[in-house]
Amino acid sequence: MNPRARFLFWFVLLPLVASFGFAAAAKRISLFDGKSLQGWKLVTCEAEVQEGAIFLKAGNGLVQTERKYRDFVFEFEWKALKSEKWDSGIYFRYDTITPPRPWPRRYQVNLRQGEEGSIPGLKETLTKGLFRDREWNAVKLTVRGTTATLEVNGRPAWSIDGLEAPFEGYVGLQSEVAGGGQHLFRKIYLTEL
Repeated sequence: MNPRARFLFWFVLLPLVASFGFAAAAKRISLFDGKSLQGWKLVTCEAEVQEGAIFLKAGNGLVQTERKYRDFVFEFEWKALKSEKWDSGIYFRYDTITPPRPWPRRYQVNLRQGEEGSIPGLKETLTKGLFRDREWNAVKLTVRGTTATLEVNGRPAWSIDGLEAPFEGYVGLQSEVAGGGQHLFRKIYLTEL
């Protein structure tokens, strides 16, 4: 290879090839096929597939991914079925659950009536007016390193920095049916960053 061709390869073509490879690695995948709970594990709760959605049927626990994730974009649609005082959530980056508590200690994007979208204990994550009561809501959670951002129905909700270890963990749909009612989740996607 002559010097000019070597220069073009190392300084022009190689970065383009590398960036294409990174873009391909960040592929958006469906975590829910709309027909089965394949890829998910039920932890002290009951869930089933109903009309293309995960239906949280009974119990206090989680519908949890089978594998752990580090940096990701998690997208889903959610709808509460209870007429009032609904309560659910999305837990992320947790490793273990310590009994008798049926859920991890943190981090949770709340889906509790009046607190939808907030992370308990982090005042800067309070959201108002972005969620539609008892309708389908599109949620996009981006977690990278110590940061997290949330979008609800296509609108920015919050952005925070300061997440602590573990920096890899499961993602779980919170079932709190006894007190918070039944919920539906559909169109669940994850993009690893």
